[in-house]
Amino acid sequence: MAERNKVEVRIGGKDYTLVGVESEEYMQKVALYIDKKMNEIMRINNKLSTSMASVLSAINVADDYFKAYENVINLNKDLKAANEEIERLKEENRRLTNENAIVSNKNTNFQLELAKREAELSEVRNSLDKITNARL
Repeated sequence: MAERNKVEVRIGGKDYTLVGVESEEYMQKVALYIDKKMNEIMRINNKLSTSMASVLSAINVADDYFKAYENVINLNKDLKAANEEIERLKEENRRLTNENAIVSNKNTNFQLELAKREAELSEVRNSLDKITNARL
């Protein structure tokens, strides 16, 4: 079982004892976040009771949560689309690499064929030169 931590925090001007498995630093961070939310609300309307400010703070925190959650969903959709695009591009790269190898092989064959033809042409020219020189 995880070790339980106990931390004293101040939220909305009142002291509370939080107990949890999270680190003391994390619990302080959460309490500070809630305290800031409550202070913002009470600064806007200083006539609110603590319980009303607490409810409005909870609504604001829930709003933050749902917006962040929706953002995570959208980011996950974007990530999925990006991963699909990466896979598509990888497949296209494989296809083009294969196509390039085929074209490169054909190019090599054409170069060999050209070299043979140039050698044949050179032989024909040499033979023609010998015949021409022999007639002269």
